[in-house]
Amino acid sequence: MTTSNSIPKISADQVGELPKWALLERALIKLIDDSSLEFADRYTNSDNTLIWRSEWPGFDGSDDPYEGFMNFTLHYIIGGDERLDKRHREIWDAITWQWSEYGQVVDEFDNAYDWMHHGEALLGFYWFALANPHVLKDRQRTEKFASLYTGENRNVDNWDPEHKIIKAPINGSGGAHYIHTWEDWGPNRQILEEYLPPFEDLTGQDPYQKRTPWHDDKIYREILQKINERMGMGDVPVNLTATGLVTHAYMYDHDEKYKEWTLQYLAAWEERTARNGGIIPDNIGLDGAIGTYNDGKWWGGYYGWRWPHGALTILEPLTVAGGNAVLISQGEMKHLDLVRSQIDLLWQMRIEEDGAIKVPNRHFDAGWRDYRIQRAIDPIIVWNISQDEADAKRVERGWDASNEVISTEGYVLGSARPQHTAAWFGYIRGYMPDYPERILQNNLDAVNFQIERFRSPEWDPHTMDHYREAMSIHDWQILQPAILEALVHLTLGGPMPAYHGGHLHVAVRYFDAEKERPGLPADVAALVSKITATKVELTLVNTSATTTRSTIIQAGAFAEHQIISATDGKGVVTTVNGTHLQVDLAAGASIALTLEVARFANTPTYDGPFGPAQKDVSVPKTIKGRDLTSEN
Repeated sequence: MTTSNSIPKISADQVGELPKWALLERALIKLIDDSSLEFADRYTNSDNTLIWRSEWPGFDGSDDPYEGFMNFTLHYIIGGDERLDKRHREIWDAITWQWSEYGQVVDEFDNAYDWMHHGEALLGFYWFALANPHVLKDRQRTEKFASLYTGENRNVDNWDPEHKIIKAPINGSGGAHYIHTWEDWGPNRQILEEYLPPFEDLTGQDPYQKRTPWHDDKIYREILQKINERMGMGDVPVNLTATGLVTHAYMYDHDEKYKEWTLQYLAAWEERTARNGGIIPDNIGLDGAIGTYNDGKWWGGYYGWRWPHGALTILEPLTVAGGNAVLISQGEMKHLDLVRSQIDLLWQMRIEEDGAIKVPNRHFDAGWRDYRIQRAIDPIIVWNISQDEADAKRVERGWDASNEVISTEGYVLGSARPQHTAAWFGYIRGYMPDYPERILQNNLDAVNFQIERFRSPEWDPHTMDHYREAMSIHDWQILQPAILEALVHLTLGGPMPAYHGGHLHVAVRYFDAEKERPGLPADVAALVSKITATKVELTLVNTSATTTRSTIIQAGAFAEHQIISATDGKGVVTTVNGTHLQVDLAAGASIALTLEVARFANTPTYDGPFGPAQKDVSVPKTIKGRDLTSEN
């Protein structure tokens, strides 16, 4: 492990006018600190449980409360107030208890849901390891959760090692959930009214219509019957997001079983895609065959090519799994080929409509339909990982990055979701030089808007009607003020993670050398302005007029990259040959650095530049109880 005493150091004492972006960045960090703590206090009880309903049926929604607070720890990792990490951990434990009482969470993990939602719920849990990898509870929970999918938990039957399948689209601590009941989908009925019919042969319904009358009990009964016949059993691509959890376990202790499982599961989907002529099938039977319960059709599965979202929930899990595989294989880019192939497949079927190039988003019995402008975020994440010009071209074809809009509107419906990934790509590729100031001001405006909203009488948790609609399960994620896009893009040099369970693929992260904590030190601002396959260009600014600050730069979120050398603005080269570099900034000083990097040169790890606190050294890796199933 690198120690702070052995890290190469650079000193910067060149003082000049502070750039506007640096002042905006520090203002945004402070605003998120204060507003997030206020938000947490407003919407929780004294025991950190959420002020909400006394009951909540069905299997939807346990992800949503976690999402409302998940960015707290990520903000701390960037340089936010350490109290946010503490509050997040307290609230995470309280939510886990509260939703256990509702009956959805069992043994600290959702009893039965899909991996689009498991992935959302786990994002904040992943951040805990980046904040402090030496917390026993986090490590042991990770091992327990991963065992639900690797087959090590003999009491849970999610995984079939013979066919390399997760046995059902709905899964969790209760195992494969084959039979869907009236109560299971109850809270979703109102929400699902907004989507097309889940089946093309639903009685009296046009398969291409935009809405479905889930409120009609007769229709709902038929939907449940068809779900149980056609969708309830077997594997689906969205399950590939489970590789995020298993990769998370690998980065704690590098047990090869986690690496092997992740690579084998991705390879299984590669084989199914090849067997299907190059198109990934969206439903695999328990026998390993394509379309077992769907008349042999490769389309029509749960979160598949047709329902409810189409290509979005095909491409994102492939992007997540490919990125995980690259990470743990130390840069084997072949693992991105599956998602690349599906992006290219859709592009080959493009049409020009209304002056725009569009690709199909859904496949019906009659063929490809629902043509839309290509979603930029998936190929951008792929490019960000590979730094391959061929992947950059996948993003840029048919798209003018210089026209990307910067807006606060998207945050209103889910303020933790990425909205400006394409604009960041435009900036990092040199098309939008004014992006840093624009996105920082945008996020400041968005946070202030969130503050005004959650302070308003309309959103008073003590007086509002929590039973007014099923959508109230989303209140916390809609209102939360920890909007981090600008800070992730500019300080870390990467896109926000894939929202439904992706890991943080970024160029750098930071540590406070004096306080020995993750994140930028007080007063320090950072800007990553260029990334290539071999270089990272960044600027550090100390906005304090009185105090020297010491920042440790790490190559990659998980120290997966290696810093070969650092060249400052005067051309002075410092040899590093390690994962960390310390920069001591005099009061008011700034420095521009070009880091020469070897990407994916190291095994990814949660360990940073500081060892565990002395009080943690004697704590065992795991605490084990008696095996109550043993006959001995």
